[in-house]
Amino acid sequence: MTKLWAQQALLPSGWARDVLVEIGADGRIAAVTPGQPATGQRLGILLPAPVNAHSHAFQRAMAGLTEARGPDPSDSFWTWRKLMYRFLDNLTPEQVEAITALVQMEMLEAGYATNVEFHYLHHQPGGAPYDDLAEMSNRIISATDTTGIGLTLLPVQYQYGGCDRRALTAGQIRFGNDPDRFARLAGAARTVLKSLPADAGFGIAPHSLRAVTPEAIANAPTLAHGGPVHLHLAEQIAEVEEIYAAYGQRPVEWLLSHADLTPNWCLIHCTQMQPHETTALARTGAIAGLCPITESSLGDGIFDGVRWMNAAGRITIGSDSNIRISLSEELRTLDYSQRLRDHSRAALATPDQSTGRRLYDAICSGGAHAAGRDTGQIAPGKWADLMALDAGHIDLADQTGDTLLDCYIFAGDDRMIRDVWSAGRHMVQEGRHRHRDQITAAYARAMKPLRDAL
Repeated sequence: MTKLWAQQALLPSGWARDVLVEIGADGRIAAVTPGQPATGQRLGILLPAPVNAHSHAFQRAMAGLTEARGPDPSDSFWTWRKLMYRFLDNLTPEQVEAITALVQMEMLEAGYATNVEFHYLHHQPGGAPYDDLAEMSNRIISATDTTGIGLTLLPVQYQYGGCDRRALTAGQIRFGNDPDRFARLAGAARTVLKSLPADAGFGIAPHSLRAVTPEAIANAPTLAHGGPVHLHLAEQIAEVEEIYAAYGQRPVEWLLSHADLTPNWCLIHCTQMQPHETTALARTGAIAGLCPITESSLGDGIFDGVRWMNAAGRITIGSDSNIRISLSEELRTLDYSQRLRDHSRAALATPDQSTGRRLYDAICSGGAHAAGRDTGQIAPGKWADLMALDAGHIDLADQTGDTLLDCYIFAGDDRMIRDVWSAGRHMVQEGRHRHRDQITAAYARAMKPLRDAL
């Protein structure tokens, strides 16, 4: 039994002092008892560690390489995507494993306990499958074994280059599968996932309304075997226009009328919604998967967070392109985007909850559903996904309650994070991942030939 004792801890009932948390050998929280004398490992501030609900791990290797404007004066998501496809032509399975390990290490050091990997890089350059159809999934799983992060693996179904069912381009060809081959690939990945500890999870991700058929979306919950279903939705103006032209409805309108949406669904981005779509989608219980840093980087637009959350909509946070992995910065960017749009302050606060507390509670709850993971609270029976902040940090010293979260999100950064556990695995200690040197060295070796090729 591992024993942690915290001066302050955020429990389901609220903040408590002198809290003893006991973790069983199975990685779950066995007991939580406030008002106890100090024993075991002594901590300052203990929080549930959230889920990173949306990641394309390989894109981390592109960080900083796409910030120069090319000859096209209207540089956008779509020109960025062309660069990403060119980058893909050079990636090997070994490089993907090294990149994924670095991403997962950085997630843990940023306070995330779980990586939900929206995994669509399946095949060789040119589109031929590897001898092992799930080769690339195996690489994600192998990286996870190294880093110790919790994993929910989402094999992504990708069939077409657009709503007109045009063939995949050279850049997309590594993603593509017909329904039969995708089912076999997903089944093989689900089998290999069993090599990880029991907290590993599985789901399915039809890429988007542009890239799969309506039949594939309808079949996704069956392929997910009870796990989550994730889908890119309403990210870009051009995407909305293409889907409206093909189906006579905007993306959110189409999904509302054609899918049985539940909290098992996580809809990524949703930055191009009209007010009636926002409130209707929020009421389904589906989770909005927000990636504010990437959405800012790509010029996607601003999620209507105030309207969504006031309609009891649920959210989770992801790092998507992984150009910057920082939990506090994702939450800060989300809230600041609302302030900039509405010319307001503390846009997401309520009379009862500060901005930081409302956001943190929301992503812990929403992230648990988005990952299909029994987490999000410091409570008996939950996975021991925990994050400890440094109570001695200059911006946290002498603070209590919700002000701690506000200071962490709006005045702080990852340097406040001292320790992180994923299902009881103590992977970050004194702000540093246990295998940081090994992981960064492997990443450097993998990146040298890749950068030379580019």
